[in-house]
Amino acid sequence: MDFIKKNIWLILFVLWGLPLSYYRSKFRKIVYQTDSWLINIKPLFINEIKGLFGTLYPKNKVYIKFRNFYLFYLLVYLLLFLAYVFFDKKN
Repeated sequence: MDFIKKNIWLILFVLWGLPLSYYRSKFRKIVYQTDSWLINIKPLFINEIKGLFGTLYPKNKVYIKFRNFYLFYLLVYLLLFLAYVFFDKKN
């Protein structure tokens, strides 16, 4: 139990971050309109950022739904990090 208390932030980051590569891959495949696995290793970021904070395909319901989910997921990740920064200062 003492291990969990000392490493709770690491555990939370690992658990929340496990599906990140899957979600990012799925989002990039939608944005770049490909099914190739190579999209995961290519450093293409411009359209990805535009697709995340804008609307590349306004009529594509799958894109809109997944973009909103992915934004929520990343927002929770950011809030988790900010909570770590805030609460770690107290310890």
